[in-house]
Parts: sequence; structure tokens; C-alpha cells
Amino acid sequence: MRAGRGRRRQAERLRAGREEFHQPLGVADDAPLEIVIFNGGFGEDYAKAHEGMYTEKYPKAQIKHSATQQIGTTLQPRFVDGSPPDVIDNSGAGQIDFNGLVSQGALADLAPMLDAPSIDDPGKKVRDTLLPGSLLPGTYDGKTMALNYTYTVYGLWYSAKLMADKGWAYPKTWDEMIALCKTIKASGISPWTYQGKHPRYMSWPILSAAAKMAGQDVLIAIDNLEPNAWKHEAILAAAEAYSQLAVDGYIMPGSEGLDHIQSQTEWCKGKAVFISCGSWLESEQKAVTPADFAMTVAPTPSLTTGDKLPFEALRGTSGEPFIVPAKAKNLNGGLEYLRIMLSKKGAADFTGKTASLTCVSGVDVGSNLPPGLTSVTKALKASGDKGFNWVYNSYYRKLERELVDAACGQLFTKQINAKQFVEQCQKGADSIAKDDTIKKYKRS
Repeated sequence: MRAGRGRRRQAERLRAGREEFHQPLGVADDAPLEIVIFNGGFGEDYAKAHEGMYTEKYPKAQIKHSATQQIGTTLQPRFVDGSPPDVIDNSGAGQIDFNGLVSQGALADLAPMLDAPSIDDPGKKVRDTLLPGSLLPGTYDGKTMALNYTYTVYGLWYSAKLMADKGWAYPKTWDEMIALCKTIKASGISPWTYQGKHPRYMSWPILSAAAKMAGQDVLIAIDNLEPNAWKHEAILAAAEAYSQLAVDGYIMPGSEGLDHIQSQTEWCKGKAVFISCGSWLESEQKAVTPADFAMTVAPTPSLTTGDKLPFEALRGTSGEPFIVPAKAKNLNGGLEYLRIMLSKKGAADFTGKTASLTCVSGVDVGSNLPPGLTSVTKALKASGDKGFNWVYNSYYRKLERELVDAACGQLFTKQINAKQFVEQCQKGADSIAKDDTIKKYKRS
């Protein structure tokens, strides 16, 4: 009798262990789940696939799916009245300000999900299956409040076919870049264009060049709103270099009046050789990119021969932030949905549908990748452990989207010079630092 009871208890413990792994977050299997997706460059098909994976595991759960390009306008009122969705892809130009959401306690801490067993390997926590640095942009005061799902590489993009046809090689130094721009302009093509109505895109190569010249501490000082951080000699040198593009007429005429899609489309048509962007570019422009374009990303050229980081170093960061509101009706279901997204199956499906990488490590994305994503994987491998990133844009959205954006607009239309640019950016950072209504965060 005692032996029989012992076997039964052992069987019960095994069943409990399996259930704990299967459902470590205590999800009610019949609870409805509401998901709102930003309908941008990645579309919404990937989310429908993830929702299918959730339904497969919880067949009794009804999922309400919607997609919009106006996340803030659509969902801000629902945060106010206490009825937010369970999962939100808080992305795009109209996203809800993270500083406000975090400071108001409106977001759930994602630690329970990150510390739960990975769907693929019960011996690993979910957080241990992610690429290094993936959680940094969504972490505030040590708590991860947003899952930045995609892994984005930022750099300078060009058509490898155009470069090869013209016999041009990608420049590894800034002097080589200016020399090539002179050659390109003489051929009747504009060397550069940029997203004129969103000029902050040009702040990315400036900060990248500065970080490569002087090291990561330059970026950490900016993230921490340190006095005179923007006035660092490396940022001034980078601003002087890139403003030369405007001064010497190397930017496609009319770029300042184009939005991101318009400027990128002109670039795809071969009207300009270089453009600054993140690796969502290939997906965003797939409808208009010529089949033989051979879209390629490369790091920013080195400013000096004494740069602290090598030419190959580039900015890589997670993006496309997903959140679970603290007042979500099915909070545990929202966390479980993110855990499913972070499975290898979920990640591989996303890459297959969007031609973009996720923050999940060790995913077999296959060999049949489009040209842009192929170049991204090669650039990441070459960059190795020398990659870098900044998060001031996550901590203080207004600083990048309004203040730095405005300064870039003036710099690349020659209304101000590089010295005035860094002064204007610093003035904007100081205004954030002195504003007691804005919660401050510390990056170590």
C-alpha cells in the first residue's frame, strides 16, 4: 500500500513539474487575450502567426486582434480609463511616451516572463536565450518594462549593384567618403539623401561616428544627461564631418521636404547612393526595390586613424517595443504571449515574414535570406563584441523626436553649423535634466 501511494505521489509530482514548465505563468487557459499591433514596416501577419501559436496552446482562449498606425491616439484614452489591451506593440511615430508610462506605473514588470523557463529549453530562463544588450532599451531603474523584439542594425545603406557597376568601393574612412562623394556627384548622381521630415535619422551616423572615435562613454554621458555631454569633441568632430555633406552639396536636392518613404523610394530608384537607416529598411521598401538592387548595410566610416573602435563596429539594438499594461485584464496571458514570441519557432517565423532579425539568440533563419538581411548578418558577425548603442531616445523620447530632430533639420539645411548643433542639442538635454516633471534614469 505504502509503495503504491509513493508511486502515485511521484507521478503527481512529475505531472506538476510538466505543468509548471508548460504553464509557468499561471495562465487561465480560457481567458480572452487582446493584442494591438503597430501596423508599420513589419505589417501584422507575423502577429497573427504568434497568436495562432498561443491559440494552439490555449485553444479555449479567444484572441481579439487589431492593428493601427496611431498607437498613442488609439490607446492613450484606454490607459486613462483603466481598460488597456493585454499586449501592445508600442511602436511608430505615434507611440505612447515610455517615460510617462513608466513613471505612472502603467506597465507590468516583465521579470516573471524573463525568469520563466524558455519554451525551447526548460533548463534556461527566457532572458538567457536573448542576444546581449537586448533588454537594455526597455529597462528602467533595473526593471524591464518593455520587450524590444526585433534586433536592428543601424548603418549606411547602398545598392551593391550600383556600386559595382560604377566601380566604386565603400569608403572605410571619412576622407574616402568625401572623395567618393565628389566622384559620385560628378557622375550625375546625388551621393546622399535623408529622411528630410524626420531629420533625426542623420543623428544616428553622427553619434555612431563619435562613439567609434571616443568610445562608449560618450554615449553613456548622453544617456545620463550629463552636463556638456553633447559638446564632447568627438560629437563636434562627427557633426562637422556630416554637415560637410550639406555644405558641399552632396545631398540630393529637395531631400529636406521628403518623408522617410519618399526619400527611401528615391534612393531605391538610384537617385542617391547612400542613406542612413535601420535594418527595417528592406522590409519597408520591398514593394519598390528593384530585384537586382542588392541592398547592403555598412558601418559608418572611421573619422580618424586613432578611433577607439574599429571600422567594423556598428550600432546594434533591439527595437519594436512590446508592453503588457499593469492593468491588463489578462496580464499573465500577455506575459505568456511574449514568452511564445521569444521561442525559436516564434522568432524564426517573424524573420521569415519580415526579413528582420529578432532578439532571440541561436535561431536558424535559413540560408535563403534577402540581400539586405544577409548583409546585416555579415555586418553583425564582423562587428562582434565591438557593437554599441544609446538609450536616451528610450528614456527621453522628446529629446530625440523633437529637440535633436529640430537641430538635425537645421544642420542639414545649413541654417546652423556643427558648433551650434551640439550647443542646441545640449540645451535640449539640459532642459530635460532641469524638468522636475520628467522622471530621470541612470545607465551604468
